[in-house]
Amino acid sequence: MPTRLLLISDTHIPGRARTLPAAVRREADAADLIVHAGDWVSVAVVDDLQGHGEVLGVYGNNDGTDLRQRLPEFAERTIEGVRLGVVHETGDAKGREKRMTLRYPGLDVLVFGHSHIPWDSTTETGLRLLNPGSPTDRRRQPHHTLMTAVLDDGSLRQVTLKAL
Repeated sequence: MPTRLLLISDTHIPGRARTLPAAVRREADAADLIVHAGDWVSVAVVDDLQGHGEVLGVYGNNDGTDLRQRLPEFAERTIEGVRLGVVHETGDAKGREKRMTLRYPGLDVLVFGHSHIPWDSTTETGLRLLNPGSPTDRRRQPHHTLMTAVLDDGSLRQVTLKAL
């Protein structure tokens, strides 16, 4: 049975927005699993997203004690035969593929955040690295963004970067 994913990160609420954008809520309602790669800033965002579906998330560098007590620094789950990991920071873009391959050798997909810059690459070993950007703080990017994807029968499919 295919599993639809919503991938988001770096919501920075209430610093960058008062609430989650309506587009994020719509995508959350359509997803089977919401994956958040950290920098929520407010625990209310976790509660909000959990009202829309199941959440797999981690804390980021801007998250306080309340979020760090509730969420791990790294999360992993096997879904539809795909080993999915989530972490906030992966370091500099230069050398990222090699570092993440060494750090997470058993993963098929790693979702990360921190930079607010969308990223989609595949390492030499087949590890797919995905950063959905930010739906609330685009920084130097032209748009606020999120990603959707489908896990089905042991593979990641239909990865789509969506501008808000």
